[in-house]
Amino acid sequence: MKAMSVRDRARPAAGDGGPRPALGLQSWKSGGTMRAASGVGAAVVGGRRRHLLPCGENVVGILCLFSAAAALDFKYHHSEELEAYLKRVHAAYPSITHLYSIGRSVEGRDLWVLVLGRFPTHHKIGIPEFKYVANMHGDETVGREILLHLIDFLVTSYRRDPVITRLLNNTRIHIMPTMNPDGFEATKVPDCYYTRGRYNKNGEDLNRNFPDAFETNDVSVQPETQAVMNWIKNETFVLSANLHGGALVASYTFDNGNKVTGSLQGYSRSPDDDVFIHLAKTYSFNHASMYKGIRCDNRQTFPDGITNGYSWYQLEGGMQDYNYIWGQCFEITLELSCCKYPPEDQLENFWNDNKVALIEYIKQVHLGVKGQVTDKNGDPIPNVIVEAKGRPHICPYRTNEQGEYFLLLLPGTYVINATIPGVKSILETVEIPDTTGNFSALKHDFSFSEVSVKSRGALCPKIPLYQKLEQASAAARPTLQLLVLMTVMLVIFK
Repeated sequence: MKAMSVRDRARPAAGDGGPRPALGLQSWKSGGTMRAASGVGAAVVGGRRRHLLPCGENVVGILCLFSAAAALDFKYHHSEELEAYLKRVHAAYPSITHLYSIGRSVEGRDLWVLVLGRFPTHHKIGIPEFKYVANMHGDETVGREILLHLIDFLVTSYRRDPVITRLLNNTRIHIMPTMNPDGFEATKVPDCYYTRGRYNKNGEDLNRNFPDAFETNDVSVQPETQAVMNWIKNETFVLSANLHGGALVASYTFDNGNKVTGSLQGYSRSPDDDVFIHLAKTYSFNHASMYKGIRCDNRQTFPDGITNGYSWYQLEGGMQDYNYIWGQCFEITLELSCCKYPPEDQLENFWNDNKVALIEYIKQVHLGVKGQVTDKNGDPIPNVIVEAKGRPHICPYRTNEQGEYFLLLLPGTYVINATIPGVKSILETVEIPDTTGNFSALKHDFSFSEVSVKSRGALCPKIPLYQKLEQASAAARPTLQLLVLMTVMLVIFK
């Protein structure tokens, strides 16, 4: 959860908490009970020791489910247990998983990520990259555990559940159960409200530690933060969520703001505000109770269980704004529990409350339009600016090294502008349907048939870009007022 507010504004009532509004998108509910992930090793089942076999293609499905049943309990898994579990899953499902560390914490613990998908080891053209990150605040623990159970559910459902199979065949899913393992281990006495384990070993709040687009964030970037920044830079992430605790709400960008984004009205609006509202509602409406919008302390409600981050309170140096501005990745913050570190016997209920929402949210990575930009030889052109008209990003969204672009857009008609700076632009109108049920965004390629050039990359500086824009707008205002005055005088004297 975000720390106590710089600003804590009241919100209008959420209503009576009745039936959830329909999203108009294909819904998915899984049948049956949750199945635990398999591992390689041994377990005692029914008083007898049984060997846990890898669940590969040649193993009978029922044996996999039987051997998996004892592998993952609803309990808190400390660093050694978490690492061992991830390694067991990868050993059992090597064809659809890839385990890697993006770096180390201050105390030297690995920041593990498990990738799931048909092509787990590398990016595949046309397949979007998705990520879940949990336990950024070490004492907010529910997300850490439900991501382990999500991994379990995905690997055991592959090739058994048609929806999960299609999801994994068409999406590369990265799951980081803990971004702050040191903080989790430092939390010796669980508490619902606050402990020092919130921070990393250096006493820094990792969700105040990123570059900020609205003001200079004068902090020392921590190893965990730098590792995540490098990770975002090296992957083509399209959609993400950051799992927290201490409230029950889906919060979306911007967390910070100024006059340019409408902060004077108590709301900091991004160019893709409609998409962010949809993403937040997708999670909220598929959660067991988040959609009711009832705040934990009963002082404030969140209509539909969602909130603009700035409207809740202002936050500088947050991860979700960083993802959107510098990572070309839409991220929302999911607050999953009123109690930050609840008793273990509540973990199964939290998993059941979030299970459908976690899957439905991943499916949203297939919203909108995607494609590849090529030159006259058919070679991909990196660093081409590709944006929807009327939705300019302060750091323009560009194609990756394979010439790919991904734009999350709601169904509708859009003009897509592909621009090689200083060379040429192509504008084309596209009609975007609801594509999440098909597990593929609309495909629309651009070809610069008269161009044979490699677009040069222009890195977007990690400075307060919106602050510069606000200052530029303020400087231009007197000039505009003078121009209007001169026009009026000219009309009068004529």
